[in-house]
Amino acid sequence: MPVTTPITANSLDITKERVKEWSACAGGYRWFLEQFPQGGQFVPVYRALRAAGRADDANWLVGKISPELDPVLRVAQIAQVVGADREWVAEQVQEVIKAADKDVATGYKGHAAATGDDGHAAATGDDGHAAATGNYGHAAATGYKGHAAATGYKGHAAATGNYGHAAATGYKGHAAATGEHAIAAALGTASKAMTGEKGAIVLAHFNDDGELIHIRASKVGENGVAAGKWYLLDADGQFAECEE
Repeated sequence: MPVTTPITANSLDITKERVKEWSACAGGYRWFLEQFPQGGQFVPVYRALRAAGRADDANWLVGKISPELDPVLRVAQIAQVVGADREWVAEQVQEVIKAADKDVATGYKGHAAATGDDGHAAATGDDGHAAATGNYGHAAATGYKGHAAATGYKGHAAATGNYGHAAATGYKGHAAATGEHAIAAALGTASKAMTGEKGAIVLAHFNDDGELIHIRASKVGENGVAAGKWYLLDADGQFAECEE
């Protein structure tokens, strides 16, 4: 029986001593003390920062803690941030939608969103994000650190830049992150994922009653996962190569 990648407490405790050691700004340090007087875990602190409109601080936190995590744990944590909690992913997509002015964004940090069925969204600039929430919607982000999310039925999310992440949470959704060091998370029922060199995939398997049975993360080169190939997670929790 395969073992689901655990998300442990190793190096994930965020304490006031640690935040101070990382030389946090005065405002960020004060916010942390007010919101987490007893300290907290990485993911809840990250989400609280985002909810408070402190996106720069949230990104700063990721930059500080990521180098201290082993690669597998890093994949699992990023999976939680970008996809393992499907309701939270949907909320993040809505944030992108609110920020978007049109369906195609080409500038630096430009965001694109498509909410109707068969809608397509593309962001080509660095740090640009694309979100498609309707059925059969497609989201593509091609710039460095660009993220793509698709939440509808048979929605596709593709991120081609280095360090770009793709998340697909709808039924039969596809997630492809083909740049180096990228993560593709496909977390809906019967979903598939593909990643690039030095990347990782995160997949889930649900039974016929819609209950989550397995969720696993793997880097390329481990567990039979290769770059440029599509995978699903079977009923035994094994990565199975498949057609697109």
